[in-house]
Amino acid sequence: MTPTRLDPMAEALGEARAAAGRGEVPVGAVILHNGQIVARAGNRTRELNDPTAHAEILAIRLASEALGAERLTGADLYVTLEPCTMCAAAISFARIRRLYFGAEDEKGGDETKHVGDAIPPGAESLGDPEDEGIEVVEVVGEQGWGEVNRYWLFVILYSKRNTIIFYI
Repeated sequence: MTPTRLDPMAEALGEARAAAGRGEVPVGAVILHNGQIVARAGNRTRELNDPTAHAEILAIRLASEALGAERLTGADLYVTLEPCTMCAAAISFARIRRLYFGAEDEKGGDETKHVGDAIPPGAESLGDPEDEGIEVVEVVGEQGWGEVNRYWLFVILYSKRNTIIFYI
C-alpha cells in the first residue's frame, strides 16, 4: 500500500468549495504544523454576520486553539486566494512561518508582498528576536493551472453575477 501524499492546497480548495456551498465567497485555508493539518476553514462572513470571518482568520483562530499558543511559529498557511490587508496583518501577528497562496487577488490582494510590513511600529518586540519574517510563496496546487484558472473563473463569475456555479 502506497502512503497518500498530503496536498494542503487541495485541502484548502475543498474548504473553498464548502464555502461556496454555503453561499460564501469561495476561499479556503489550511494550517500545517510539523507536517500535520492543525486547522482548516472556509469563509463564513455571511453565515456569521462577521466581516472578519475570512478563511485565514478562522484558520488562525482554530490553529491557535489547537496548539494552545497565540504565536504560530513553525506553522505554514495554505490559502486559495491571496490574502487581503486584514488577513495579511493577522498572518504577520500570528508569526506564520510560510504563506502559500493559489491565485493572486488583483482586487484585494497585493498585501502579501508586504506581509511583514503589516506589523505596526513598535510591535516587532512582541515576537521572537530571531524571527526572520514570513516567507511568501505563490503556488499552484497538485491539480495544476487548470484548477486555479477554474477557481478564478468562478470568483469572477460570482462577483459579477452574484450566483454560484462552482466547477472545481
